[in-house]
Amino acid sequence: MLFGELSGYYDRLSSISSRLEMIELMSEVFRKADKGEVKSIIYITQGVLAPPYEGVEFGMAEKMVEESIAIATGFSKEDVEKEYRKQGDMGQAAQALKEKTRMRPMRAGRLSVNEFYETMGKIAGMSGAGSKEKKINALAAVIGASSPQEAKYAAKYPLDELRLGLGDATMLEALSLAYTQSREKKAALENAYNICSDLGLVGETIALKGIQAIERFKVTLFKPIRPALAERLPTADEILEKMHGKAAVEQKYDGFRCQIHKEGRRVRIFSRRLEDTTEMFPDLVKAAIEEIRGDKLIIDGEALAYNDETQEFLPFQETIQRKRKHGIAEKAAELPLHLFAFDIMMLDGEDLMAKPYHERREALERVLKGSMTLQPSTRIITSEPKELEEFFERSIENGLEGIVAKELDSRYIAGARKYSWIKMKRSYKGELSDTVDLVVVGYYRGKGMRSEFKFGGLLCATYNEKRDVFETVSRLGSGFTEAQMVELKRTLAKQVVKGRPVRVDAIVEPDFWVYPKYVVTVKADEITKSPTHTCGRRKQEDGTEAGFALRFPRLVGDEAIRKDKSPEEATTTKEISEMYENQKRVKVADS
Repeated sequence: MLFGELSGYYDRLSSISSRLEMIELMSEVFRKADKGEVKSIIYITQGVLAPPYEGVEFGMAEKMVEESIAIATGFSKEDVEKEYRKQGDMGQAAQALKEKTRMRPMRAGRLSVNEFYETMGKIAGMSGAGSKEKKINALAAVIGASSPQEAKYAAKYPLDELRLGLGDATMLEALSLAYTQSREKKAALENAYNICSDLGLVGETIALKGIQAIERFKVTLFKPIRPALAERLPTADEILEKMHGKAAVEQKYDGFRCQIHKEGRRVRIFSRRLEDTTEMFPDLVKAAIEEIRGDKLIIDGEALAYNDETQEFLPFQETIQRKRKHGIAEKAAELPLHLFAFDIMMLDGEDLMAKPYHERREALERVLKGSMTLQPSTRIITSEPKELEEFFERSIENGLEGIVAKELDSRYIAGARKYSWIKMKRSYKGELSDTVDLVVVGYYRGKGMRSEFKFGGLLCATYNEKRDVFETVSRLGSGFTEAQMVELKRTLAKQVVKGRPVRVDAIVEPDFWVYPKYVVTVKADEITKSPTHTCGRRKQEDGTEAGFALRFPRLVGDEAIRKDKSPEEATTTKEISEMYENQKRVKVADS
């Protein structure tokens, strides 16, 4: 497939809002493309060069892309910047200037998808002295050899600004439709994706080897597994009822989610977002090599700063200081981490994910026996609500978030939120029992005292997994520090788009729409029904329609943006609906 043809599909995708139409159109792309091009198409469409855990970045800022466009079109950098301000989009600016230029491309419309992808990969790989100029000139060559339509996406790609509205779930359904003639195999594809975290590999596998290879997909060392997630319930009685009367109950830690992969002396550590964070945690790497009693293994846990002398957990505000690119050794000595492991997914090369929880726990305790740095999470096994409540209260007193109850016979369910794991977190009178993580889809101008910041608040949304869209749930205007308002305005201004983004379902309209990329943590007093928000919107008994909204929402946390979560990992519409029902049950019990 020629890159020009793919660019044409991208234009068509940008003009439609129906998810079903997107699935149909993307499946057409996959069917038309050579099977050896599917991986490249997926990465380009995602706006990446490789899966997150490989850490491959373009390393090109807006000013560099502007210079590339100037060289390719013969206009000055000032002309490019002026066009960029006019269009509000670097790709649109590149297209407009290509249409005006008198410089004629030599190979316009003849660049194949794989040639384009490989060239962009080479640009990303340029390093060392003079690499900035090399990158600028190499991108200029690509734009120069492109048609105006191709130039638009060539300029957008290195800035991660394709913004086509295609989430992972939509891509998986398109792959299923393209290669099995129905969307029914999406679950098998999603399972494969959850255990390898590489959508490009999943697409390449089904294209070249068929659905049978997807159904035989296995866990692989050094390819991170998408982490298992917990559902929520507000009381011990409800948790034990859901767990058929008996459960393992573990302390819930507020730290860095760490997935450790080990083979011999090779160790890699992956974050909640599946990024490689190995270099940040030399103390954990050393402990994994020296203290673990097994090999070819994958362990899931939470790392946090811990005071051995007082046996106290340090606040997350101190633990977060370990996330850095410089001064790592010094900070590791000052704030050593302990990893509290709560699961093991592979041991001696054997996939343990389908084994029952109690067997995995036994294996975990064996491999960590004697380790001082890597320890199994503290837990009890109980069938008594009172004992569960007392363990919960002790966990809170120790400075932890709460507890996670686990079904004794449950398997490790990658990338999914099921009732085999249930969390219960601290609650305060008159407040929700938990914070929620929401996706920013818009923001408002500052008024009054906030006018100097040009920032007045956020429009936030939940993630609807079934529809693969973001549904508004709150206008957030409280809890910001001055520094956070400055940071949010600066960050979100780069994501402003003309008109409501394709994947956003909204009735209310902010002053500025932004592409759904960033997540914030929010606390609220309660969840209420609202005629103006689309989260869980449905017809009511009186014939009107209403969704859910947060009452008295406020931003929480020292960092304005939660960098460890992607938009698809935010609180879901289903969770908000369940929290609303749980909230009603707690109120009845309290009365």
